[in-house]
Amino acid sequence: MSHDQPFLADCRARLAFDLLANTWNSVVLWALRDGPCRPGALRGRIGGISPKVLTETLRRLEFNGLVARRAYGGAPPRVEYELTPLGRTLLGPIDAFGSWAFEHGDEVMAAQERYAGDGRDPLP
Repeated sequence: MSHDQPFLADCRARLAFDLLANTWNSVVLWALRDGPCRPGALRGRIGGISPKVLTETLRRLEFNGLVARRAYGGAPPRVEYELTPLGRTLLGPIDAFGSWAFEHGDEVMAAQERYAGDGRDPLP
């Protein structure tokens, strides 16, 4: 995409930003970086995510080709999720965002406090 084109609703850059805009997408992808995982174990790795939200996130990531679901027979049947090669390509950008947040998070929070201290309502 050239720098002089607008961010159209259907452009590839918007697609990428939309994928990373959902907090749980990045968190689940990062949690799967070490290999396949069952949903219960994945919830344990993540913490603070409900089974419903985890299921929705995994389905969204599978729909986008970033995560693969593998079902195993047996009693009881079990399911594992793992990153696809395409999903692995997002680990670098997610790591970069995390590094940026670690380095600049205090500055962002200070700006939020200054904004709120001016008596203005915070943005939704």
